[in-house]
Amino acid sequence: MYYLGIDLHKDESHVAVLDDDAEVVEEIRVANANLDEVAEEYAGAKAALEATSNYYTIYDTLDEHLDVVVADPTQTKAIGYAEVKNDRLDAKLLAQLRRAGMIAESYVPSEELRERRALVRGRKRLVEKRTDFKNEVHALLDKHGITYDWDPFSVNGREILASEDFSLGIVGDQLMESFLSIIDELTAQIEELETLIEETAASLEETQLLMTIPGVSFYSSLLITSEIGEIDRFDEAKQVVSYAGLDPVVRESGDSRTEGSISKRGSGDLRWILVQCVQTAVHRCNDPYLGRFYARLKRRKNHQIAIVATARKLLVSIFHMLDRKEVYDPPEVSA
Repeated sequence: MYYLGIDLHKDESHVAVLDDDAEVVEEIRVANANLDEVAEEYAGAKAALEATSNYYTIYDTLDEHLDVVVADPTQTKAIGYAEVKNDRLDAKLLAQLRRAGMIAESYVPSEELRERRALVRGRKRLVEKRTDFKNEVHALLDKHGITYDWDPFSVNGREILASEDFSLGIVGDQLMESFLSIIDELTAQIEELETLIEETAASLEETQLLMTIPGVSFYSSLLITSEIGEIDRFDEAKQVVSYAGLDPVVRESGDSRTEGSISKRGSGDLRWILVQCVQTAVHRCNDPYLGRFYARLKRRKNHQIAIVATARKLLVSIFHMLDRKEVYDPPEVSA
C-alpha cells in the first residue's frame, strides 16, 4: 500500500509518496492539471490533501483513482503546529498522518450541494457589496454636510438626489451617480439570484420543512441546508452544533469546569444566518418557543449571549426536523 500526501497550491502541488514502512518512495512537484497522471500511477493508494479554496476539482480528480481524504488544518493539529513548514515537509507530513490514520477529515459536499452553496453564498456576497456602496452614499452625503431624515434609496430619496436643486458639486454628483448605478446593477443581479434560489428551495423537501419555522425564508432555508449538508452524517444534535461552531469552549482544570464563548469553528455563514433567523423569529414573528427562551435568558445575561444561545436552540430543532422529516412543531406550541 502506498500513502500520498499532497500539498495543494493554486497551479501546482508537491506530492510525497510513502510505502508501508513509511519510507519515501517519491517526492515530486507537479502541475495540478497533471495530478490525474500521478493518481493513475498509484491507483488504489490512500491519499490526503489539505482543504484549500480550490480543492473540490482536485479532490474529484484524485477520487477517481485514490482513497482520498481532505484534512482539516484547524483540526489536524500536527500540521498547524509543525515547527518547520514548507511544501515538501507538509506533503510528507500529510502522507505520514494518512498512513497512521490520524487525519482529521474535512467534510466534502456533493457536487449538488456545492452548487447550492455557491448560489446562496454568491447572493450574500452581492448583498454585502451593495451595502458597501450604500455606505459610500451615506458617507458622501455626510462629507458634504447634508443632513437628511429621508432614505436616499427610496423612490422619494432618489427624486431628491436627482432634483436640480440638489448638488454636491461636479465630483460629488458624479460619484453619487456612479454609486447609485452600481447599487441598481447589484440589486438587479441579486433579484435574478433570488428567483433561482426560490425555485431551488421550493423543489427540495428539506427546505420546505425549514420554511415552516417562523422567520425562515427560501434563502435562509437553502443556506442552512447547503451549509449543514447531509443530515444523516450527524448522530446527534450536539454534533451539528459543534460543526456550526455554536458549542461553548470548555476549560477544565482539576475539579473546575468553565464554559466560555462559542468555538466559532465551521461555517461563519451558517452561524450568521441562524442568528438572522432568530432575530426575525423573536422580534418580528413573535415565535413563542424561541421567544420565551430568548426572553428568559436575556433577563439573566445580555442580548448577544441570549441571541446566540437561541440560535443554538434553533439549530437543535432544525437537526431533529431534518432527521425525522418533520415540520416545525416545538413542545407546547402549535405550528
